[in-house]
Amino acid sequence: MKKSGYTPQSVKDEIRKNLIERISNKEPVFEGVLGYEHTVFPEVERALLSRHNINFLGLRGQAKTRMARQLIGLLDPRMPVIEGSPVNDDPLQPVSRYAADMIAKHGDDTPIAWISREERYTEKLATPDVTVADLIGDSDPIKAANLKLDYSDERVIHFGLVPRANRGIFVINELPDLQPRIQVALFNILQEGDIQIRGFKLRLPLDVMFVFTANPEDYTNRGSIITPLKDRIQSQILTHYPNNAEISGAITRQEAKLADLQRDVVTIPDLVGSLVEEIAVAARTSEFVDQKSGVSARLTISAFENLRYAGHRARHYGKSRAGVRRRAGGCQESSPRPDEQSTAL
Repeated sequence: MKKSGYTPQSVKDEIRKNLIERISNKEPVFEGVLGYEHTVFPEVERALLSRHNINFLGLRGQAKTRMARQLIGLLDPRMPVIEGSPVNDDPLQPVSRYAADMIAKHGDDTPIAWISREERYTEKLATPDVTVADLIGDSDPIKAANLKLDYSDERVIHFGLVPRANRGIFVINELPDLQPRIQVALFNILQEGDIQIRGFKLRLPLDVMFVFTANPEDYTNRGSIITPLKDRIQSQILTHYPNNAEISGAITRQEAKLADLQRDVVTIPDLVGSLVEEIAVAARTSEFVDQKSGVSARLTISAFENLRYAGHRARHYGKSRAGVRRRAGGCQESSPRPDEQSTAL
């Protein structure tokens, strides 16, 4: 590696470099996320170029987790680590006791492994039962017994999810659901880049890109992001629902899970699909709908799937096809005539 000219770089520098390359080549950063081209995407790009940790804040069904997961594409295809390292130690900049011992033992012959970009992504759903040990780590008495080490030896530490995400992306979904005392445990990582594990004089400098997602409804119903933690998240990006029915319809058609058989059996006029989208758009501004909860894009997706799969009713009448047609009294199911070859829904 030394002969090849390899130089270590931080994960945020790596993401920034690859983002600049994509922008220069006019390649999209996100695939399958519609309606954010002139609002959310520019803010995400600015945050990544600034090497910031990010919080996606928005109501349910606004592609927050999807965008977080697609950030994997901005990592290099492969990354070298010291083989067996629990924290993805860089061969030229090791941080753990394990890596230091391996290099002291093997020198330039220290075994190297190459991990994929997918292995550098870690995601955790914030729930009230998450502990500091889950995220940061704790001493492991079983390891101490097996290795015959003193309980105060740092080699008995079992690292949590965050240290194991070193040199990668760590995502916490629904951050307000994380208990305040657990949020406090993230302070040092976000500000100083190191962790503290109780009972050990240990400073482990980590290199992690943090991405959080949060729903503003949770701030009052289930919890909140404590102010010191919010202050350490440099970029907060507001997501939103589609601005018009056309974009909403495109999202629905993209996300609806339809079997090929159903596409052939049921015919749905464009008018009916547009009505489904218009209902959702109207509901998002209606005084009769709780706007704090929002009207998720999953509403229109589910409705569209129901329209398609209603074609199974055609089987009751022994018909091979079904369709939706408009009548004076609205869209309704008609009684089939003997000479009909399809069923109207």
